[in-house]
Amino acid sequence: MNLQTEKIELVKMLLDTENPKIIESIKRIFKKAKTTDFWDDLSVEQRKEIEKASLEIENGKVKDYDSFMQKHR
Repeated sequence: MNLQTEKIELVKMLLDTENPKIIESIKRIFKKAKTTDFWDDLSVEQRKEIEKASLEIENGKVKDYDSFMQKHR
């Protein structure tokens, strides 16, 4: 099934249910998905690497792609 078909099936199930617990559960899932930040899912090591890279960029310690690739060809 493609994504659009899956969505339609979910909407049908939601419309057919009379169970308020199911509806509340779905609401919680959507609320959590909106508030979840990818940063929270990263390991400490990954966060440190990103922070280090950000500092390098801020300090101008960057190379363009072609210069970088010339050394590795």
